[in-house]
Amino acid sequence: MNAVLTVTGLLVFGIVGAPQKPPQFSQEVATTRLGEGLYLLEGAGGNVVAYVWNDGVLLVDDKITPVTPKLKAAVAAISDKPIRFVLNTHWHFDHSGGNEALAGDGAVVVAHENVRRRMSVGNFIALFDRQLPASPAGALPIVTFTRDVKFHLGGEEISVVHVESAHTDGDSFIRFGRANILHMGDCFLNGSFPVIDYSSGGTYPGTVAAADAALGMADPGTRVVPGHGPIASPAELRVWRDMLATILERVRKAVSEGKTLEQVKAERPAREWEDRFPDSFVTSDHVVEEAWRSASGSGN
Repeated sequence: MNAVLTVTGLLVFGIVGAPQKPPQFSQEVATTRLGEGLYLLEGAGGNVVAYVWNDGVLLVDDKITPVTPKLKAAVAAISDKPIRFVLNTHWHFDHSGGNEALAGDGAVVVAHENVRRRMSVGNFIALFDRQLPASPAGALPIVTFTRDVKFHLGGEEISVVHVESAHTDGDSFIRFGRANILHMGDCFLNGSFPVIDYSSGGTYPGTVAAADAALGMADPGTRVVPGHGPIASPAELRVWRDMLATILERVRKAVSEGKTLEQVKAERPAREWEDRFPDSFVTSDHVVEEAWRSASGSGN
């Protein structure tokens, strides 16, 4: 099953719907070696990158709560070192679900200050018409930053860079300098139109700008890790970015002509890409609505 479909299906279950039984999904975690001390951990929840050095393990994100035992087992299979740091790319539960358990084991959870702020209280996600409770105190990041922070571990420089109001208002990229790997969190979904959580400060233009920022941090050899989906090249990220920018430009033009949302949808501004992502719950209509919200001033 497509990774984006699997995770976004969980988002629908966890945030949108209330089915009688939870959907079936695999809690297995697949491990792929990316280079010296670096691994990609895939499965239900967002993509995790694990970095192993002499004194421990650093994780970028930690999936959904039910997967935590499998995640810990996957890490133990590649190293007997303790998990010392967890970096959350943003606050959503499919990227921070293991925080409480890993912090209980001694890991230090680090994130942008807006991640802690949003996790500390209940959140209504208007995009999915769902109220989420505050996270347990033990799941909250205990180290926060306002802009950027760097880790120097085992000869690797790990840059954590905040990007403004893209998927949410607390998004961060994590770049492994020596390995030339860039984790973008959900500012990039490889295999899906974007999900923009506007009630958490996300914006459509900010998502395009985040892709531009990532491309500015990359070179042709950079491996780009999306929040969900397979690793991509900068060229593939640029194609995704240009798709979003083209849709936004078309919607802005239609809005300037006084057209309604239904009229804009009828023009099919995402027509070239309508069938590109058949396994994602984010449809071409969804992305047009996201662009409309920005272009019309009816939301972020």
